[in-house]
Amino acid sequence: MNLQNSSAQISKILQLYDSMVTRHGNMLVGKTLSGKSTCWKVLKSSMNSLHKLKPSEHPLVKHEVLNPKSITNNDLFGVMDLSTMEWTDGVLSSMMARLCRDESSDLRWMVLDGPVDTLWIESMNTVLDDNKVLTLLNGDRISLPA
Repeated sequence: MNLQNSSAQISKILQLYDSMVTRHGNMLVGKTLSGKSTCWKVLKSSMNSLHKLKPSEHPLVKHEVLNPKSITNNDLFGVMDLSTMEWTDGVLSSMMARLCRDESSDLRWMVLDGPVDTLWIESMNTVLDDNKVLTLLNGDRISLPA
């Protein structure tokens, strides 16, 4: 790895950090094996290293990863069985609820690592806009904490 390449990689990590400080939802887009996952993982590791040095000044970063294309939309967000009217939570909605219930000062990252698809990204619109709420088909609402 040459010095110029390293400088560009560090620059991308700093750009991601700057974006995450000002926005609650971020998207890394690029070709397969272009370094997107490495970028957020290095940022997380760096932030956690700072937390170890000065915990009062730097929050710990926790994360959970899910590939939204690895399961169906019903498994992702939840589904209502119309014959029994029984609700089954989805993997993403359960993950988001768990991360939002955490009342610690830690940063919590929900990483959706996989191809963007209109079927699942459309359901995330109200989470990513100023509403910061995921509304499920059963009427439950999961709000992002401040």
